[in-house]
Amino acid sequence: MTTPISGQSQTGSTTTTSSTSGGANALTSLDSQAFLKLLVAQLRYQDPDNPTDPTQFMSQTATLTQVQKLTDLTNAETSMLTSSLSAQASNLVGKTVSYKTKVDGDTMTGTVTAATFGASPTVRIGNTDVPLSMVTGQKS
Repeated sequence: MTTPISGQSQTGSTTTTSSTSGGANALTSLDSQAFLKLLVAQLRYQDPDNPTDPTQFMSQTATLTQVQKLTDLTNAETSMLTSSLSAQASNLVGKTVSYKTKVDGDTMTGTVTAATFGASPTVRIGNTDVPLSMVTGQKS
């Protein structure tokens, strides 16, 4: 007897439902561990009279590999972007820049005295930490 795999899992008397938003993007939110669990469950509950087609199994394994490689690529690109933004922020130290204020969007000018690093780097102008994304230009 085959048991369908659904988005619900039962442990004792507790039922947990996993849901994702996005419809077609639901597959992209599936991590490799969940994918492997589904694959093992599919093999465990397959019909002995009609076993899983080996080509289908290989296709699913190839899909898992592709997802893992794309995840690795995304992480590498994120790391490179973070490094690039941090380098841009550090290159502005000692330079006079123009920037927009968060509150009213006025354009201000000041000299960068310090920079922070990370995914959202900031530059210190006077007593204010300004996100790098708010810097609009560099004065000669």
